[in-house]
Amino acid sequence: MNVFVGEYKRYKAMLESAVAQVDDAQFFESLGENGNAIAVIVKHLAGNLQSRFTDFLTTDGEKEWRDREGEFDVTGLSRDEIMTMWQEAWKVLETNVFDLSPEDMRKTVTIRGVAFSVEEALARSLAHLSYHVGQIIFMGKYLLGERWNYLTIPPGGSDAYNQNPAKEKGL
Repeated sequence: MNVFVGEYKRYKAMLESAVAQVDDAQFFESLGENGNAIAVIVKHLAGNLQSRFTDFLTTDGEKEWRDREGEFDVTGLSRDEIMTMWQEAWKVLETNVFDLSPEDMRKTVTIRGVAFSVEEALARSLAHLSYHVGQIIFMGKYLLGERWNYLTIPPGGSDAYNQNPAKEKGL
């Protein structure tokens, strides 16, 4: 298993845990005129993962069929439809990345015609995912206030965590 798998899984769990805490209205709420709702971010991540990892080792990561601009419009979609898009994209990632061999990791792939080593492409993808998961968590915390359940060590919880850090991997 390559070193990226655990981090992808960690950010998937964080995204899904954050999304589970907000109600449908909050899922579709943006924090301002130029802000993206959690729904938009999830749809965008789904589109990105689908494009990047479909035929990952053999085709450019920016597929002709991807409608990146359309990822920022969730008009007429339900929460379930968007989360289904996320799950389908995740399956593409799992299928095409989680079992890469050491030899595969040394190969070159392209994204928008630019060559990257597989490791560079995965690092870039993981950074993109973590950036947007951070946005989702920020929005969830903002929208829920005191009702937010922390996904990592909560404020004031460092000492308790440090007593038993092997219990779970945290930040």
